[in-house]
Amino acid sequence: MLAAALAFAAAAALLTITPGLDTMFVVRTSIASGPRVGMVGGLGVCLGTLVWATASAAGVTAVLVASQAAYDTLRIAGAAYLTFVGVRLLWHSRKNATPHTASDGVGWSPGQSSSCFDAFRTGLLTNLLNPKVGVFYITLLPQFVPRHAPVFAFSLLLASIHALEGVAWFGVLTSATARVRRLLTRDAVKRWLDRVTAGVFIAFGARLALEGGRLASR
Repeated sequence: MLAAALAFAAAAALLTITPGLDTMFVVRTSIASGPRVGMVGGLGVCLGTLVWATASAAGVTAVLVASQAAYDTLRIAGAAYLTFVGVRLLWHSRKNATPHTASDGVGWSPGQSSSCFDAFRTGLLTNLLNPKVGVFYITLLPQFVPRHAPVFAFSLLLASIHALEGVAWFGVLTSATARVRRLLTRDAVKRWLDRVTAGVFIAFGARLALEGGRLASR
């Protein structure tokens, strides 16, 4: 079982550090609202992966594989949410040339606690509304579960490993951005970063909305 866990840890680590939506989200939030808020956003992402993994271990995500309607419903909801976040970021990047005075739902806020809540919520929903994460877990986890191991418990162990790797990676990202944040908090840089992040969210939303089916997304 140790060998299986180590093999999964290696595969999950490669997946974790691969640049993507989660990495862009955490970096942008860390620069815009500080490393603490960025880390909280990353914790929201990690909680989402744990929820998906638990659902996979319990067999709930099998519904996504068995039912095209269930998969498409979640896929469209996820695409709409990602597009909404992207458009809102784009709007704020054009509207505000000075630091934001109201929460935009993805990290900007006059209050630290409100900003943390916004970042956590966005990270969590971005992950939970992506059915490809559920399909990923239901196809990947069984490959690393030894024949005589308790499936549910061992699947949760693997999911916890993945989540801890995510926390560690987001810690590295937020620490790195903290060192250069002063250089990146100029209004022009923040507007540029908002536009890049908006483009990433909208692109992921469009890809999710336009994909042909489950097999194409694996």
